[in-house]
Amino acid sequence: MTSLADLSAVELGRLYAAGDTSPTEVTEAVIARIEAWEPKLNATWAFAPEAARTAAAEATSRWKKGEALGPLDGVPVTIKENIATKGCPVPVGTAASDMTPAAADAPAAARLREAGSVILAKTTMPDYGMLSSGLSSFHKLARNPWDLNTNPGGSSAGAGSAAAAGYGPIHLGTDIGGSIRLPASWCGIVGMKGTNGRVPVDPAYLGRVVGPMTRTVADTALAMSVLSKADWRDGSALPPADIDWMDLDGLQIRGLRIGLMLDIGAGMAPDAEVLAAVKEAARRFEAAGAVVEEVPAVLTREMLDGLDDFWRVRAWDDVERLPEATRAKILPYIRAWAESGQTRSALQAVRGVNRIFEMRKAAGRLFHGGGYDFVLSPVAPTVTYPADQASPLDDPERPFEHIGYTVVWNMSEQPAISVNCGYDAKGLPIGLQIVGRRFDDLGVLRMAAAWEGMRDEQRPWPNFD
Repeated sequence: MTSLADLSAVELGRLYAAGDTSPTEVTEAVIARIEAWEPKLNATWAFAPEAARTAAAEATSRWKKGEALGPLDGVPVTIKENIATKGCPVPVGTAASDMTPAAADAPAAARLREAGSVILAKTTMPDYGMLSSGLSSFHKLARNPWDLNTNPGGSSAGAGSAAAAGYGPIHLGTDIGGSIRLPASWCGIVGMKGTNGRVPVDPAYLGRVVGPMTRTVADTALAMSVLSKADWRDGSALPPADIDWMDLDGLQIRGLRIGLMLDIGAGMAPDAEVLAAVKEAARRFEAAGAVVEEVPAVLTREMLDGLDDFWRVRAWDDVERLPEATRAKILPYIRAWAESGQTRSALQAVRGVNRIFEMRKAAGRLFHGGGYDFVLSPVAPTVTYPADQASPLDDPERPFEHIGYTVVWNMSEQPAISVNCGYDAKGLPIGLQIVGRRFDDLGVLRMAAAWEGMRDEQRPWPNFD
């Protein structure tokens, strides 16, 4: 029998409406799951079971009265800790934080709260969100539930682990270079980076996106229906759009032009098992009638190095203001990386920004000049790496060798999603990335939903019971 903690948000909405279960019952099941598994996973921070019970009781009352706020009313969720929730500090993964409680919910948290979602906890992340890892100077080491010796990825590390472990159906992450999609790939879940500005962000920054991390594409779509609502605090947000997010069956695969990008052009080369899984996904789309063609890389060594220079300078701008005693609390890997920003010249920083615009142009040329509707690629070049490493190479001098496949689409502002496409010889998941044209978030979700229907039966979710 499926545990209430493992039901999807879509299923919960139906069960609540029919009176077959209640938010209180489901929340208790998820609380029990978290309490049992957290000593192993370290995916959560600021776990608040009593507040969750209160919110669940209120949602249960609304459903009984026929006054539910919507399909997410009473659905358990977690929120990455760098997304502010009122009254809770925002440590952004580092012991150097001043731990000032947030004065208000950030846009994404506000939308979930308005929808009646039951916020159970914040989820863990590395220092300043600048690692694809569960390693942090503030939080305990987050681990991957598929194999506790392996990394869940990051920077939405706890969110990826929580989703795979069944800490409720919806988890919010953030993504500036792959921080939703990388842990989604390594944890075998769905992770959506929408078109930049589709989900309002506060504070907003170049390339930064908030998005859902779930077990199913339908749950991701349901979350996007709420998260994409307007919020004045993000001056870079897109105008509100009338999108039927749950219309996931409207894509005709036959005749689509799909690019297959096996070589991104810079960084780590993908493992053989990753390539094999992605190629098989492409073959199945082709068998369904799509025109699939291998496409050239859109990233260069100069682009990736330029971005690294720019981000080092940006990080140094934050770290340089801290007192030395506070700065000493930062994870040594991140501190060394950030402090190197003082050695970059203003010209190097500007050139880094210029490389970002070159990425945007290369991506635009591929989709519009090349005429492709979607691009398929790996999400991460590796299937896994050790839990206690800061990155697959664990080298602050080469920190971004593993983000080539993901970071381009942050800089080009295009929607991209990770959805599981297979397993390695040890049974660890492998992510397929589906990228769409800018603003075609629904198309990307439809492609992902189509893939769910094509892929082999999925392995059972990790279980520590």
